[in-house]
Amino acid sequence: MKSKILVPVIFIAVFALSRIPELMPQNFSVVYAFVFCAGVFFPRTLVWWLPLATIFATDIGLNFYYQHKYPGEDVWSAANLANLAFNYAAYLVLLVLGRTFKPKDSLVKLVSGGLLGAILFYLITNTASWLFNPFNNPEYTKTIAGWIIALTKGTGGYPTTLEFFRNTLLSGGIFTALLAAAAKYTAESPADKKAGQRENEAGSEAGSEAKGKPEAEPEEASA
Repeated sequence: MKSKILVPVIFIAVFALSRIPELMPQNFSVVYAFVFCAGVFFPRTLVWWLPLATIFATDIGLNFYYQHKYPGEDVWSAANLANLAFNYAAYLVLLVLGRTFKPKDSLVKLVSGGLLGAILFYLITNTASWLFNPFNNPEYTKTIAGWIIALTKGTGGYPTTLEFFRNTLLSGGIFTALLAAAAKYTAESPADKKAGQRENEAGSEAGSEAKGKPEAEPEEASA
């Protein structure tokens, strides 16, 4: 019960701190690992609402911050909100992906899942940007060429989509490893481990005693 509460608290604290503005490079974020690992380690009563509610709360705070810092830009515009909606669709996919893994899976397997989640996020969000084009990018024509531009070059005047993808992939792998390791470490307290060891030792001793006892001789049949 303790670990079921502690793991979400650790995940949320790390994620919230990581969202301090300008702390990390663009698209180098804890969010991909946070959502995937929440799907793996959060209990059923929390998994489908707590991660998304946490992201939503921090998104609202960031929007107020950037609106104050850049008053000339409308961060509450329909286009920007539509772009955020695409992100939430991708987060939901990462949660579902996380539910297909188990907390007892190896760290290598979980990191592989985190990397897959980062790839899916990249494909979903950039495909949605190309398909719905909320910022009216003239290069995002509804052709295969336009889709490839969305996945590689992106909007002119900004770093390329592939640069963003590099940061997405790196952060997805690194933070999945860190969060999964933390969850595995806190899943069982030292007291629980000692208790388990004592039980195993007691069971082994009982088994040894049972083996050492001679079997009872069968009673002679009465005449």
